[in-house]
Amino acid sequence: MKKAGLIMIIGPLFLLGLYFFPLWNIMLGAPQYPEPLGMNIHIDGIRDVSEFDLQNIDGLNHYIGMRKLPKPEEMWEFGTFPLVIGGMVTLGVFIGLLGFLNKVSYKWFIGWFVSMSILGVLGMYDFNAWMVDYGTNLDPNAIMKLENPDGTPMSYKPPLFGHAKMLNFDVTSLPAMGAWFMFIGMMLTIVASFIGWKNRTSTEMKKSTKIAAS
Repeated sequence: MKKAGLIMIIGPLFLLGLYFFPLWNIMLGAPQYPEPLGMNIHIDGIRDVSEFDLQNIDGLNHYIGMRKLPKPEEMWEFGTFPLVIGGMVTLGVFIGLLGFLNKVSYKWFIGWFVSMSILGVLGMYDFNAWMVDYGTNLDPNAIMKLENPDGTPMSYKPPLFGHAKMLNFDVTSLPAMGAWFMFIGMMLTIVASFIGWKNRTSTEMKKSTKIAAS
């Protein structure tokens, strides 16, 4: 279990990358913007890709009635997510240390992975719900009021993943560096779980062989 425990200690530490790199990236390109506008979604706020990008995005959104992009203090998620990540990193390292000392089995590694996966799914659901509200709850007194062919108000919700055409803008939404750090860290916990399971199975087979031989 020492090797498995060591890998389990290292895996959660990769999540610390979320404190330094963006989790998600959204880019908006149009003919009038040779350099696309972009926003990086961090666990503690939204930041420009290039200087003044958020200011320009807010200026464009004003015409169609969208609210300004939220400040960190305006969304509880930006205060909570860093604490959740910190707690999961600490818990994962602690479980890995116990595994290294043969105090817990590989099942604890799996439990951490499942818990982190659930939190990740909930985080993506919350992020998508925010984008739905942001792109559909528009100011009725906006300068521009555009409708779909069926007469319903047009939605400006960015895609959660991938590409979408919104008016004359091409919008691309993809995981950023922080998300890849998290992915690598979680995959390492799967590796640790597999090695722990393999060691457990090998140990049980050796015990069975000894018993049968005696």
